[in-house]
Formats: sequence, C-alpha cells, structure tokens
Amino acid sequence: MPRLLPRRRRDGAVGAEVEALERLAPPQPDGSAGPAAAVTAPEAARPVATFRLEQDESETAGPSEPGSTTYETSRRDAVRRGLDRLGASRVPLAGFAVLLVAGVVALVLGAAEVGPGWLGAAGSAAVATAYTWLLAARTGGRPVIFGTLAAVLGVVAVATGSDVLRTGAAVLTSAVAAVVAVMVTVPARGFPRAARECVLAVATAVVGGLAVVGFEPVVDVVRFEYLTLGLALAGALGLVVRLGAGFHGLGRRGVVVVVGGGVLLVAILVYAEVLRRYGATTVTRDLLRVVAWNREHLGASPRPLEAVLGVPALAYGVHMRARRPQGWWVCAFGVAGTAAVVNALVPPGLGFGEAALSVVYGLVVGLLLGLVLIRIDLALTGGGRSRGRRSRRRAAEPSAPRPEPPRSRALM
Repeated sequence: MPRLLPRRRRDGAVGAEVEALERLAPPQPDGSAGPAAAVTAPEAARPVATFRLEQDESETAGPSEPGSTTYETSRRDAVRRGLDRLGASRVPLAGFAVLLVAGVVALVLGAAEVGPGWLGAAGSAAVATAYTWLLAARTGGRPVIFGTLAAVLGVVAVATGSDVLRTGAAVLTSAVAAVVAVMVTVPARGFPRAARECVLAVATAVVGGLAVVGFEPVVDVVRFEYLTLGLALAGALGLVVRLGAGFHGLGRRGVVVVVGGGVLLVAILVYAEVLRRYGATTVTRDLLRVVAWNREHLGASPRPLEAVLGVPALAYGVHMRARRPQGWWVCAFGVAGTAAVVNALVPPGLGFGEAALSVVYGLVVGLLLGLVLIRIDLALTGGGRSRGRRSRRRAAEPSAPRPEPPRSRALM
C-alpha cells in the first residue's frame, strides 16, 4: 500500500497538468475539447516537445542572423579551422625562412657598411621577428600575435632611433634567441647527433648575436649580460616545466643534475664577479695567465659559461631526451651557453675574429665535457664495464626512442 502512494501523487500531478491544457486549448467545432484532451498523461509529462521547439527556434535564428550566438560560434570555428590549416601547411615555414634569410643578408651588408645606414637595424628587426615567431610556433603559442608585436617593436625602434627602444629591443632579442637556440634541438641518440644539435644551437645563437649588435644598444655590458641571462633562463625553465613532465617527474638523478647545474651556474657567476671587482689575487692569477696565453697564442679564450656549463648541459640533455623527458631539465641550463654566445659581440672592444674564435673554442671544450657526461651516464644506466661496449651502444641508441615532435612542429 505505501508503494502506491507516490504513483497516485504523480498521476494526480499529471492529471492537473492535463486539465490545465484542456482549459487553455480552444474548443473544437464538434463541441469536444482541444487537441490537448487527446494527449495522454505520459506524453504530457515529457519535456521533449518543449526542448525540440526551443532548439528549432534557435536553429531558425542561426547563422543567418549575425547577432545570434550560433552565428558567432560558427564564425569562430571557421576562423580556427582556417588557422589550423594554415599552420599545417608550409606557408608559415617558407615565410619564416624568407624573413630570416633577408634579415641575415641585411645584417651582413650592414656590418660590411654596404647600403644605407639603417640596413643593419632593419635586419635585426627581421631576425627578431622571425625568432619570436619561431619560439611561439615551437612552444605551441600564438606566432602571429607575438611575431606581429616583435615586428612592431623592431620597426618603431628603427624608425625612431631612440636609444631606449633600441636597447629594449636588443635585450628581448638576446633572450628570445638564447631560448630559441635550445628549443630547436631534437633528441639525439649517440654523441655525434648530440654534437650536431649543439652546433645547430650555437649557430642559431650566433645569428641572434648579430641581430643584437645590429640594434646598436647603449648598455652597461655586465648588466646587459646578467639581465639577458636571467630572462632567458627564466623563460627556458618556464617552458621546461611543461616539457619535462613537471617537478614530480624529475626523479632522484634529475634532482641531482638540476641542483648541480644551478650550483655550477652560481659559482661561475660569483667567481666572475669577484674577479671583476677585486682583480687578480693569488687564487685568480694563474687563471688570468692562462687566459692571456690563450689570447696571445690562440687568438681568443673560450667563454666559461659556454664551455663549462652551456654546451655540456645541452649535449647531455639532448642525449637524455632520447630516453626520458627529464632531459629537458638539463637542456634548460644550455641557455647559459647560448646566452653567452648571443652576447659575445656586446663588449665594445672585442672584434668579430676574436669573438668567433672564443665561441668555437667554447664549443669544442663543451663538447668534450659533454662526451664525458654521456659516457658516465651510459656507464651508470648501461651496466658498466661488465656488459661491454655493445650493451652501452644499445643503451645509447634504443630501438624505441621516446617520441617527440620533429623540428618543424610544435612541442606542446
């Protein structure tokens, strides 16, 4: 008996709804009630007819009316599909290549003092725009928006000739070029491929360095180097948090590597600052003699951040990325080397020849240190000497490497 009470109550409510519909319906010619009288109780309780009526009304006022919500939604979807097709095509890549080549040619002509005086600054603006577009496209951002902003900043800095705008453009170009040089790398199985990626990163940073000099910034060299290094390292770490599986994916070895890289970076910066402020002491006198001997006999001395930290970290990082995403955390410290390469021409008393030799020497020394790190990693993960050279080679070149998008696609 208690189970029938809810049903009777529901039936009573349905009956009340049917009676209300009968009262609202107009009478028929034969004297009977309106069409609602023929509606049974279960059909009257269904909200399907009302829902379909509202849906039909919204479709009726759909894309044909510009003010409707459906029209705006369809328009945004069409624009998004067009942008996706444009990004999947080779048109943006070809435009980036043309802009970059044009910028490099303008920089070379400006350095050779061929053509108008604004040619070098225009080449710097073109390279800065291309690098900003590349960084946004590689990291899954908005290349059109950020590339346009970089182009506007470069054009305004060149057109006005303001020292403040030129210096600001040079700072942003230096930081972007240092990060782009690391982001364009791909995982490397084996030391030869890791060396290839390091050479590509250094070449990318060299072009960015030419663009920085082309803006002709008015700077304090020490502050400029610290500022650009800080911006580049912060940007790289912000991207690596997403690329390297977050902080929880570091693991014990990753934590050791990251902490060691941070300590080494701070030690190099503190040592350089102490040497700059207090000059030669009994501790630094031998190092200064080595630097002087290198400049006298070799023509230049390798840059410490590039040789000791940047290139070894990048070589070891791309090697590690072939097997686990934590290698991105190591690659983040490669920004220290690429930033040093970008700023190689910033000191006013340093010529192109000495700067080029210092970059090459730093690359060679860094690759040797990177080879040592890779061998140590293979000895720890590949079983050591007991398994022999063949097992270490298999560990270095796994049959199923960790998937990562190609160089021309977005990482995220």
